[in-house]
Amino acid sequence: MSHTASFAFDVVLTRPVAEGVMWARGLQKAGHRVKHWPLIEVNPLTDVMRLRTALDAWHGYQAVMFVSRAAVTSALGTAKPKAGWGMTRCWATGPGTHQALTEVGVPHSLIDSPPPDAAQFDTESLWAVVQDKLQPLRPVLLLRGSDADQADVNSQGAGRDWLLRQLILKQIPVEILSVYQRSMPQWDKTRLQEAQNAAKDGSFWLFSSSQALDNLASLMPEQDWSATRAMATHARIVQTAKDMGIGKVIFCRPNLTEVLASLESQA
Repeated sequence: MSHTASFAFDVVLTRPVAEGVMWARGLQKAGHRVKHWPLIEVNPLTDVMRLRTALDAWHGYQAVMFVSRAAVTSALGTAKPKAGWGMTRCWATGPGTHQALTEVGVPHSLIDSPPPDAAQFDTESLWAVVQDKLQPLRPVLLLRGSDADQADVNSQGAGRDWLLRQLILKQIPVEILSVYQRSMPQWDKTRLQEAQNAAKDGSFWLFSSSQALDNLASLMPEQDWSATRAMATHARIVQTAKDMGIGKVIFCRPNLTEVLASLESQA
């Protein structure tokens, strides 16, 4: 596939700001018109002492699970384990998180993530990679985000719940630390009007999170989505989009090359 398409779509990119920059550039380079409207805001949490304690205890964990690129940058953007990376494994469910780990200096040899050709990038695919390497009784640290309206900042999401159950079955202790906070963006009247237009003008909405869809539904509760076209990067997100009433939903793995190929297939 050529880098510049012979057609152009309007693409609504809903990923958080930091996670969406590279995709926006790639889509624009291919000739598409990008509206980057993040549907999840990511802000740092200020529990510096707990993070420092976790970094100091780094070598005591057999693995540290990063649920997203934001978890990597929030935890390791300004501080690193004092004693180096050691033998502690770093887990990532997708290529963006894997890349973020390498960018902060984690050696490739210490990163576990689903292979590039995995059918899905999720905790189930990650589990297939790591389960045979685990040592009973040695703890795993899970670094994640919390929702702004959550009373318990250390509660889990669906994918993390599943992973936690697998670890518990293997008698592996899990510590959980929230290192960033997710919240719903505030859209003004102009953005809401633009979004109403994009829901029916043939634009492709790109979703990589069910939470982004939930936030969109909250922002636009009266919107008719039956004429909307979307791409979603996981089967669960596809189902969430369909349940919301979006008329056309295409599955596409969360890889820029495949996103571009999926758009080309719609030309």
